[in-house]
Amino acid sequence: MQTSQSFGIHFTTRPDKAKDGKEPIYACVTVNRQRAYIALKQNVDPKNWDGGKGAAKGNKDEVKSINNYLEEVRLAIGNSYKELQIKRKMLSAKAVKDLYLGEEAQVYSLSRLITYHNETSTEDLKWSTLKHYYVTQRYLVKFLETQFHATDIYLHQLDYKFVKDFEVFLRNHKPKDHQQPLNNNGVMKHIIRLKKMTNLALNLQWITNDPFATYKLKIQKVNREQLSEKELSDMEKKALSIARLDMVRDMFVFCCYTGLSYVDMINLTPANIIASSDSERWIRTCREKTLIPVNVPLLPPALKILDKYKDNIRSLSDGRVFPTVSNQKVNSYLKEIADLCNITKKVTFHIARHTFATTVTLSNGVPIETVSKILGHTKITTTQIYAKVVEKKLKEDMKNLQDRLAIKNV
Repeated sequence: MQTSQSFGIHFTTRPDKAKDGKEPIYACVTVNRQRAYIALKQNVDPKNWDGGKGAAKGNKDEVKSINNYLEEVRLAIGNSYKELQIKRKMLSAKAVKDLYLGEEAQVYSLSRLITYHNETSTEDLKWSTLKHYYVTQRYLVKFLETQFHATDIYLHQLDYKFVKDFEVFLRNHKPKDHQQPLNNNGVMKHIIRLKKMTNLALNLQWITNDPFATYKLKIQKVNREQLSEKELSDMEKKALSIARLDMVRDMFVFCCYTGLSYVDMINLTPANIIASSDSERWIRTCREKTLIPVNVPLLPPALKILDKYKDNIRSLSDGRVFPTVSNQKVNSYLKEIADLCNITKKVTFHIARHTFATTVTLSNGVPIETVSKILGHTKITTTQIYAKVVEKKLKEDMKNLQDRLAIKNV
């Protein structure tokens, strides 16, 4: 709610609506620089109107009657404002106008929209996705406190400036819960979530104007890292005497040869490992993120790791293929492993998926359509984000082209 308010009432006329030489009088209600106009049942001769004072001028009984009426209106509007204050409702010029007119129209706020979105998205969004909306909500509250000295705002107050100011706030915000400020794409993710929620408000007809109508998202293309063939080999062969590092290395390498994400790997159960008609073993599962079915043939390095953990006590007790460990710990351990393997790249678990797409499959001639299917993508364009053409593959393709051209010229 607003912690401080500015409130005013001023009377004015509308020359453009004059009739029979008289202009209608309007009450202009102002709350925090936002205005709402109320048409009154009074008309006045423009010669008898003082625009500066917002009152009729002269000593005629008609003039006195108009001014007495305007004072009654001023008192009634003021009482409407006070009533909203007492009831601890959000204050706006429109809310005061609606209460004065007895219309008490349904008013929607940003916090109400966010609550509705989060409550109705539990079936559509996984918790791993939904929790990011709560982070965006916390940033919005901080922004409102800083920019408006408030904890909430009406939806009809959202406009291009609100979105742009929120973007600037995110770019300049120095978080206390992590070391670095948000980068460009991190800022854009919060803006995208706000946009999805305002689109929901438009569909619900809670607002009529789209605050993002002229706003342009600025997503920067990111050079996605993956392990090279040598780096992957070094990690596989590295002797690790610490059990937790050895286990995380195995999980990471397993995903480098299967393309599974961390959550899909950690959720694997023995029932997800099936044997085909030719006795080859496959992974059959669904992506946690999209629920898209995924069938992955198990390559020898992945099979070797799978067999290593088939009798693991922790795995058996959890009913999983691999022991359960949090994603946060996994990424922390991967930094240690990368240091031990002399890998200077910032290694996170998701790099395993990039490595599968680029180093293991596409660089070895696997068609992108096949890779896309294994990764569980619905669009080839999504796979292309993961899969950049590495130098080795580029040289091989150009060498093949040279050979074909040489044969033609013989």
